[in-house]
Parts: sequence; structure tokens; C-alpha cells
Amino acid sequence: MKAKRGERPDCFSSTVQEVLFVLTVTMAVGMSSFTIGSVTVITSFVGKDLNMTNAEITWISAAASLSSGSLLLFFGSVADLFGRKALFISSMGLFAVFSLAAGFSKTGLTLDILSGVMGIMSASAVPPAQGILGVIYEKPSKRKNRVFACFSAGNPLGFVFGSIFSGVATQLFSWRASFWLLAIIYLLSTIVALFTVPNDTSVKQPFTWETLKKFDIVGTVLTIAGIGMFSASLSLGGDAPDGWKTPYVLVLLILGILAIVAFIIWENKFQYAMIPMNIWRDRDFTLLLSIMLLGFLAFPILAFWISLYMQRILHFSALETAVHLLPMAIMGIVVNIIAAMVLHKVSNKLLMGIGACAYVVSFLLAAVQRHGDSYWAFTFPALCLCVLGADFEFNVANMYVLSALPPTRQSIAGSLFQTVTKLCVAVGYGIATAIFNGVAKNPAKSGYYNGDPFEPYAATFWFSTAVASVGVLLVPWLRIGTQGHETRGGDRNEEEGDERANIGAEVDEKGVGRVAGVEVGDGNDHADVEKGMHSAGDADEKHGDAGGRLEKEKEEFDVL
Repeated sequence: MKAKRGERPDCFSSTVQEVLFVLTVTMAVGMSSFTIGSVTVITSFVGKDLNMTNAEITWISAAASLSSGSLLLFFGSVADLFGRKALFISSMGLFAVFSLAAGFSKTGLTLDILSGVMGIMSASAVPPAQGILGVIYEKPSKRKNRVFACFSAGNPLGFVFGSIFSGVATQLFSWRASFWLLAIIYLLSTIVALFTVPNDTSVKQPFTWETLKKFDIVGTVLTIAGIGMFSASLSLGGDAPDGWKTPYVLVLLILGILAIVAFIIWENKFQYAMIPMNIWRDRDFTLLLSIMLLGFLAFPILAFWISLYMQRILHFSALETAVHLLPMAIMGIVVNIIAAMVLHKVSNKLLMGIGACAYVVSFLLAAVQRHGDSYWAFTFPALCLCVLGADFEFNVANMYVLSALPPTRQSIAGSLFQTVTKLCVAVGYGIATAIFNGVAKNPAKSGYYNGDPFEPYAATFWFSTAVASVGVLLVPWLRIGTQGHETRGGDRNEEEGDERANIGAEVDEKGVGRVAGVEVGDGNDHADVEKGMHSAGDADEKHGDAGGRLEKEKEEFDVL
């Protein structure tokens, strides 16, 4: 199933099959985003029809992100141990079934629960999808860059196209039709997957007690309990009878924090930990994930609350709301095309910097506007820049994460990456809801937002601005150059695969070593590059030609 460098993988009989396969796995990664996008443009209509509070409305989206993020690593282990293809296709089909059921919800609680179940189906589809991609496109190449740029587009584009399709369906029928349309889309995707996903040739483990012990059940439970209770306390605090002093809010908050702390301790002690903790020794890995999750903590806040403002204050229909969010879709397509073309040519540190700064400017533009201000002067550029930040950071971090783990652990690599994004989305919704409710109950009596109905919405965007600004401050500490360039020196990577089986094999004592196909550097000190080249050249020395090849690589590599 391995791809020849830069050529169509042998597992595909035609380019058409390859293209349809890539589109199918892209639909998989966009599952939860598609759900959130569909819900975003119908929030006020659903809330009015089912008599829902702000907290219950936000939990339609937050439940999907929470359940997905909590179980991604668990299903990553399932995929790596027992096979990917069957899990992938069955998850797509079940997602369609529960989407259909969500359209028949009679209460807000039912819709929240079904949204959470849809999140579980998303969690079971993404790891095998990303694992299959990682194995097929193992070697760095321009083709791999293009494929993963398309795959990375699933999250932002899933949100936007979900909102557009939902808006059209709601305009023509009702908000329930948006879930039924979602079911039809993923039923068709499942059928396409049956004919396009290559046979799974990965080594599968027998279903025994020893194998079951490798599942981190305790870690999974602590994740769901910790993030769930913490997020619930934040979102429920504003609507509770006594606010933050309400006993059940305080209990949820304290227990949530304790469960998160217990999870971290457990993961450091358990032999088969859900998260390979030693991977965090790689400095760039930790920084990339931190920068990206700070952005994703704020990204859904902008889209959710700006669309709610359009529906509640500007009285836009679902279709009008979707049309006003359309720039995100167009920008998402453009940015991912650019990312596919430049990942191997332009310093990825620069791309991360551009993405982080785009986030800050985006949230700032959204925050400083007031009711009645021009859409084209504030909201339009904010939506475009927000997608620019999300897609640049997602592409860079996604490529790095998949390069950090060997082929046998690609599903875990993908689920680890998706987990941090989904969980921070759930936490972001909780914090934003608390801020919104707090400001709405105590509006300003003077100053910039005096008497402005946009004030509570602006408060959530100021929070987003502050969070994204921290990400900008972390960028200068990155030591990452280009990624995804085709490696020189024959099939050196295949021989180094076994050496990368242990997570820390490519990480030096300072945590700055990298796997083949990724350059390192700090912009000033070429000594780090020398160290990276020497580690990459160890395999060549076994063949007696390290000297000439290493010199050639050092001349050709672009160092940040």
C-alpha cells in the first residue's frame, strides 16, 4: 500500500479511485465540523422551537466536540490494533443513521444527546481515515502535501458547507431537514467508501485479554468526565439559579478539574497510556500543538456567536446567515490550495506566524464592531482571516504530527492531533457561553458599547483575541523549516522506519531532532541544522555514501 515517491500509490487502480478516496476521508475528518456548521445557522430556530436555553443551544455543538475529542484516542488504538477499513466505513454509515434520528428530536435534551452520539461516530471514523492515509502516503512528496492539504480542509470546509447546506434546507423546509440532508450526504459518502477504500493490509492483533489491556479505559473515562464536567460548569453557570454560587455548578467545576489532573497523572504511569507522553519531549511538537489549540479554542467562538448575532439581532434567515458565512468556504479552498503548494518550499515557522497573526486580527475586527457597522468593513475580513489562520496552522501541525510517529501508529498520531482540537473546541464553547451570559446580565452603562446589543457577542470575541495573542508569542520559539519535500538518498526512510518505532527515537536530548523530510533551524544558529543533518545521515553512513549526500542535502535545504 505504500506510495512510490511522487507517483500514484499502487493500491489505487486509477486516479479517479484515488481522488474519490481522498474526498471520502476528507468527509470523515469533517464530520463533527459538518454537524457544528449545520447547527450554527439554525441555533435560534431550534432554540425557539424546542424551548432551549443558551447553554442547551451551545451544547448541541459542544456535545459533538466533547464526545469526539474524548474518544478519538480510544478509537485510534482500536484502528491500529484491529484494522482500519471496516471501522472507517461502519462509522460513516452509523453517522448517517444518527443524523437522520436527530432530525426527529422532540426536546433539546434529545438533540444534545444525539449530537453527542454523532460525535462518537466522528471519533471512530477519523483515526482509521488518517491512519490509512498515513500508511498509503508514507514518504514525503508533493503528492502527499496535496493529499493532506485536502484532508486538512475537512475541518474548516466541513463547517462552512454544513452551514450553507443547512441554511438552504431550513429555508426550503425546516431546521429538521438540515439533519436529514446531512444523513443523505454521509450515506452517499459511505457508498463511495465501499468501492474506493483500499484493502487494509496492516498487521491486526488477535482479540485477547492481553490485547484488551492495551486499551486505556481509565484514561478514556477520566477524559470524558473531566472535560465534560468542566465545560458543563462553565456553560451552565450563567443560567443556574444562583449563578456561579449554585452548588451543582461548583461541584461540576471542581470534579472536572480533579478528573483532568488525575488523567495527566494516570497517563504518566499507565504502561499502555492513551497518549504517548514522551512525544511531548519534542519541543516543536509541543509548541505546534499549543499554538494550534489556542487558535482552535477561539475559532468556533467567532463562527458560532457571529451567526447567532445575525439570527437574533439582525433577524437573518438560516439561508441569509449561511450566505454571509460563505467567504469562509471560498477562503478555505484558496488557503488549502496555497498550503499544498508551499509547505515544502516556504518555512513552516513563517506559515504558523502568518496563521497566528491572522487569527488575532480576525478576532480583533469582530470585537471592535458595533451594531449597525458595515459587514464588509468588519465581519467579512474577520471571517476570511479566521479561516486563513485555521488552515495554515492545521496543515503545518497535521504534517508534523504524522511525521512524528511510525506507520504502525498512524491512527494514534491522527487521533492525538484531532483530540486536542476537539476538546479545546468544547472548552472554548463553555468559556464563551459563560462570558456571554455574564455580560448580557450586566451590560455597560457607559463607554464604547453603551446600549449596544452587540456587547455580549463582542465580549466573546475579545476573549478570542486574548487567547490567539498568546499563540503569536509562542511562534518565535519554533525551530521548524519546510515539510513534505521529497527526500534524497534513495529509500533511506524505509530503513529508518524501525528506528522511529519508539516515539522518542528521532528526538535528541534537547527535543529538537526531527524525522526525515522535515528541516530544523532557529533562524540564526546553523548548529541545530548540522545536528539534524547528522542524525538524518546516520542511515546513509551504513551504505558508505553519507559524506557526499549529506553535503548535497545541506546545500539544497532551505533553513529558516
